[in-house]
Amino acid sequence: MLRVLRGETVERPPVWMMRQAGRYLPEYMALREKYSFFERCQTPELACEITIQPVDIIGVDAAILFSDILVVPQAMGLEVQLVESKGPILPEPIRTRSDFNRIRIPNVNEKLQYVFDAVKLTKKELNDRVPLIGFAGAPWTILCYMVQGKGSKTFDEAKAFCYTQPEMAHRLLQMITDTTIAYCKEQAAAGVDVVQLFDSWGGLLSPNDFKNISLKYIGQIVRALKDEVLVIVFAKGAWHSLKQMADTGTHGLGIDWCIEPQMARKLAGSGIALQGNFDPAKLFAPISVIKKEVSQMLEDFGGQAHIANLGHGILPNTPVDHAKAFVQTVKEYKIENVKV
Repeated sequence: MLRVLRGETVERPPVWMMRQAGRYLPEYMALREKYSFFERCQTPELACEITIQPVDIIGVDAAILFSDILVVPQAMGLEVQLVESKGPILPEPIRTRSDFNRIRIPNVNEKLQYVFDAVKLTKKELNDRVPLIGFAGAPWTILCYMVQGKGSKTFDEAKAFCYTQPEMAHRLLQMITDTTIAYCKEQAAAGVDVVQLFDSWGGLLSPNDFKNISLKYIGQIVRALKDEVLVIVFAKGAWHSLKQMADTGTHGLGIDWCIEPQMARKLAGSGIALQGNFDPAKLFAPISVIKKEVSQMLEDFGGQAHIANLGHGILPNTPVDHAKAFVQTVKEYKIENVKV
């Protein structure tokens, strides 16, 4: 995976899955019965165990730290509740100028040390078997939750906040950006090999709004990190801006299943790794179909400069054997099989 992100030649694509540490694994569900979500995040030993589970069980080529993007608004001063099977609740969202009195750019070593401790412990336990990926939410996606106060399919209140109170919106985006840069730099110092920025709600914005509300701040983060750690940007649904995202200097770009690999390559250019883009719902198909579809995806990407992954997080109730089939199919693939 590291070789692909550095632009080196590989024998086969590396493979991992977004949200691989968690909800589809029986071993994870056993821990979920014993500990609350934030106990699992904030206890380095538990976060380490959960992070490593898919490496041992599924055989992926990289581990991604078990944590959550909402530890950032939590560190900034907002209460975050995570209700199992219902999603996040932020009871006192940011809506007015006076609400800014309740948040700050934190000292990440004071507020998020448990994350860095989990990174160090996980790196030690992995013993360089596979790379460790750290992550953060992109500022626009974090703003969505801080303003909306809960999950949403449209985040209409968050968008309205940006359109009706642009000065406050950009102030909040900059605060999130500054916090995220410090947070990711400390993850890198603690030992992560790669940082992935998740802009889960980037696709809710028009291309122009994406440029002004999201990409402007993603670019700041990438530029601050790219000389210290490898960076992947994943903005779900924002394929229209792949070229502009590539121009930030990021080492990799994640894509979902709504754009063909050939088109993504044309937009992003040749000098960058692409990651994706298997539809997570296809993992419910019979294993024979999964193998065929994965092989086709690999051929469509053309072998080099590709990290095999899903186009979004693995879904709950995905059969573990089907996740294994996805990974094994990639591992058995040889790049010389690609038809030129």
